[in-house]
Amino acid sequence: MARRQDLAASAPLALDDADRALINRLQGGFPISPRPYADVAQALGLDEDAVIVRLARLRACGALSRFGPLFQIERAGGAYCLAAMAVPQARWDEIVAQVNRRIEVAHNYRREHALNMWFVLAAADPADIAVSLRAIEQETGLPVLAFPKEREYFLEMKLEV
Repeated sequence: MARRQDLAASAPLALDDADRALINRLQGGFPISPRPYADVAQALGLDEDAVIVRLARLRACGALSRFGPLFQIERAGGAYCLAAMAVPQARWDEIVAQVNRRIEVAHNYRREHALNMWFVLAAADPADIAVSLRAIEQETGLPVLAFPKEREYFLEMKLEV
């Protein structure tokens, strides 16, 4: 069996049918078992190392922004909040680094809009959202618009294989 790093180094950056099938398979859930990657691999006709390497490559090349569970944090007493900022192009990299340093920032993405930076905050205590928003405003010197979650949505995206 090839070593994982060897497989990752030789993997193409374009999505192939196996990548798309893997992404589709994992959107509906991840097995809870002693060897979940092996279970996914078996369902897709791959081996366990290939699944692990593909996921690492998909994250590294940006095809997946994250790989992990999503929780309804409010049921555990926490909170989510979508936030947006208008970031000057000249300060983009600086502001991205400042925002992403916050542990509460789950993910961050760019939009072609006056509000060009959007990010999600997640916190175990709802009060921590407000603290984080104020800290980002103070650190960056830019206003942050907050859009607290009012309703849960689930959108499943399937890729053509």
